[in-house]
Amino acid sequence: MTESPDRTPLPRSFFDRPVLDAAPQLLGRTLVRRTGSGPIHLRITEVEAYAGESDPGSHAFRGRTARNEVMFGPPGHAYVYFTYGMWHCLNVVCGPEGHASGVLLRAGEIRQGVELARGRRLSARHDRELAKGPARLATALDVDRSLDGADFCAGPDAALSLLHGTAARPDQVRNGPRTGVGGEGAFHPWRFWIDGDPTVSPYRAHAPRRRSA
Repeated sequence: MTESPDRTPLPRSFFDRPVLDAAPQLLGRTLVRRTGSGPIHLRITEVEAYAGESDPGSHAFRGRTARNEVMFGPPGHAYVYFTYGMWHCLNVVCGPEGHASGVLLRAGEIRQGVELARGRRLSARHDRELAKGPARLATALDVDRSLDGADFCAGPDAALSLLHGTAARPDQVRNGPRTGVGGEGAFHPWRFWIDGDPTVSPYRAHAPRRRSA
């Protein structure tokens, strides 16, 4: 499948705005991950917005820590975190510096470098499953904590970049509650996806952990 003809990088001003404005505008854009084995291009199909210290679902809700330091920095950088002792997840920092908001990249379609992604996602039965979910996306793109703080706006040779591509049309975009978020942030309709796209991950409500007797 051919890549979008518009390979112009998104400017930093794209990310320097309220996260709820930036998040749905990322749908349809092209994420490029440059590895030692070659580039992987991914069309973004699903994201979630997190509004920093005002959002109970955000890692920044309780303030700045060593883990979330990048979220408080300038927009247009990658925030990569490790979860459940085995998975990485990739986020894009948005909003003004110091605000700590960001967009979790939940799913996408691998459009170039499919063989590279397959080599990292051996359990995927179909190509549409290669980046179907945030941990799968990070695995397929070879993203780990070494890319925490990477600048999406650093130029054509950067490890990560976001291109204009072809943004999803407004009539294609749907939104609803974020996956797995509980408490006060459970019902914020801040998950955005391209309607009908087969790479979008299934929604799962938050399941509280049961305490052992």
